[in-house]
Amino acid sequence: MNSLEKLSGFVSKYMAVFVIVVAAIALFEPASFKWSASYITILLGVVMFGMGMTLKLSDFKLVFQRPKDVFVGALAQFTIMPFLAWLLATAFGLPADLAAGVILVGTCPGGTSSNVMTYLAKGDVALSVSMTMTTTILAPIVTPLLTWWLAGAWIEISLSAMMLSILKMVVAPIVLGIVLNTLFRSTVEKVVKVLPLVSVVSIVLIVGGVVAVSSQRILETGALIMVVVMLHNLLGYSCGFAIGKLLKMDIAKAKAVSIEVGMQNSGLATSLAMLHFGAAAAIPGAIFSVWHNISGSLAANYLAARMSKETLLEDDSEDADSDVAIATK
Repeated sequence: MNSLEKLSGFVSKYMAVFVIVVAAIALFEPASFKWSASYITILLGVVMFGMGMTLKLSDFKLVFQRPKDVFVGALAQFTIMPFLAWLLATAFGLPADLAAGVILVGTCPGGTSSNVMTYLAKGDVALSVSMTMTTTILAPIVTPLLTWWLAGAWIEISLSAMMLSILKMVVAPIVLGIVLNTLFRSTVEKVVKVLPLVSVVSIVLIVGGVVAVSSQRILETGALIMVVVMLHNLLGYSCGFAIGKLLKMDIAKAKAVSIEVGMQNSGLATSLAMLHFGAAAAIPGAIFSVWHNISGSLAANYLAARMSKETLLEDDSEDADSDVAIATK
């Protein structure tokens, strides 16, 4: 078990590298990962089940203890990213299937890796987890409605079919994971440290499968989609942070909102696109999976450094205030 835990930690630490390597192999040797495209729905379910296994019923208390913070974060998630996706798809004149894929990325809930990135950024991890849970629970209704509203002009969308897909792939596995964690806590605690290994392997295979079946289209349009995906993600970080500061959140909360807004559940976007819109529509989600792991790490390092600088400034300010108070006595 110790060796598995070490392997899990290693794979999690270098997840971005593994995703890039697999994506490159799948792009130039599609046959090596085409087989995994048939299992994308199951693989996403495995990732969501792993997320559920790490949650307890008590984790949901924060949603009710800090409703304002969670509401602001969830609202930012489901307004900023969908609007940015629509704006970029329109501005770059993307083909219908790719436009729908970009918008689908924007309308999905926060990604599970955002919690890890928030921790590395020295942000409010509890708020990040609560936002992820809240937006994921709302996803079966909000994601299809927003996608239908924003992408309906490009592609035909079945609201009921998409809602059912999200319930099957996301909500059901998470609920099952929470139930098992509640009933068999001691057993789950023994295996939970190797869950990142399972999740990373699943995500890597999802990316590999999508890239493999869409390799030719990626080679034709990959540069354009990469630019759109990068702008979408980076603008999400910036707008999320700006909203946090505008509403006078402290720096830790603002970081959590920034990362949560910027990092989408691209696995869900990829799976939904494959099921409902076709392989080409899944390209933005696959590229987002590669890119946001890179940008998330960079953003976390930058924000962690910013926390240290602002803390020092605050300490200096407090010391100055104390000096003034003493001098006036």
